[in-house]
Amino acid sequence: MKKKSILVIDDDNGIVTALKFILEDVGYTAVVMDNLKLLNSVDLKDINLVLVDLLLSGIDGKLVVKKIKEKNKTLPIIMLSAHPSAKEQAMQAGVDDFLAKPFNIDELLALVKKYTSK
Repeated sequence: MKKKSILVIDDDNGIVTALKFILEDVGYTAVVMDNLKLLNSVDLKDINLVLVDLLLSGIDGKLVVKKIKEKNKTLPIIMLSAHPSAKEQAMQAGVDDFLAKPFNIDELLALVKKYTSK
């Protein structure tokens, strides 16, 4: 059975490293990137879920969500953020779910499973 692939878009190396380790430890493939230019080089048909930060260096995570949804309307996206009003902004941007930073690993994995088991 092919591993599910999760695209992680965050500019915080610590978060990226942690997410990659957590996801791969439980059997997912993690594809990581930190800027929008790289998004154009990723074949989204091989991605099962996107985890994206709201505030990225030099770009708004909501724009990243818009670009992804233009390419693949059905690809589930979970937005991550430590910003206090981020959940409302995330939902308005069209994400499927939201997870506040710092996040609980079990909560993260439950959300990932929810969107990758479909």
